[in-house]
Amino acid sequence: MTFWWLEVEGERIDSYYACPEEGEIATPVQITNAMVARAFKRIPLPASQLVVQPPGGETLVNFATNFYTEAAPFERSVTLVGQRVDLRIRPSGFGWRFGDGSGTTTTEPGAAYPALEITHEYARAGAITPSVDTTYSAEFRVNGGAWEPVLGTVTMQGEPVALQVRTASPTLVGYR
Repeated sequence: MTFWWLEVEGERIDSYYACPEEGEIATPVQITNAMVARAFKRIPLPASQLVVQPPGGETLVNFATNFYTEAAPFERSVTLVGQRVDLRIRPSGFGWRFGDGSGTTTTEPGAAYPALEITHEYARAGAITPSVDTTYSAEFRVNGGAWEPVLGTVTMQGEPVALQVRTASPTLVGYR
């Protein structure tokens, strides 16, 4: 019987057994891309924090509201079947939900004003909760070997942000 496990930062988060056929000798486990992909799906990944501009939780109807997040690549090492597996993890996609039933997907995290890369104009006033989901891709290497792409991706749902969409009327004022 072979016992497989996954450790992240010293904590065992997954384990399972494999039994060789009768008469077979258990051989050392070779880590496969499928095993790493399974482990990648179990690793806690950060959810992106949505930033809305203008700040303060309010925007206007028919105004280009700006959205972005500050997701960045990072590295993580895990122990899989007693072997060190290094992962280079990067955000590869973003699913923007604007809170009014519309959304879009991009490969970029947007940018702060004045860049205005991800914007949305709301058609009516009301309380909404926009959010951003982040899809991660990764590369891995076993025991310092060559880097390979991990098969598949992992998507983390972002926490909704409270946003109040308001109407405003322009007012002409005198200047002295």
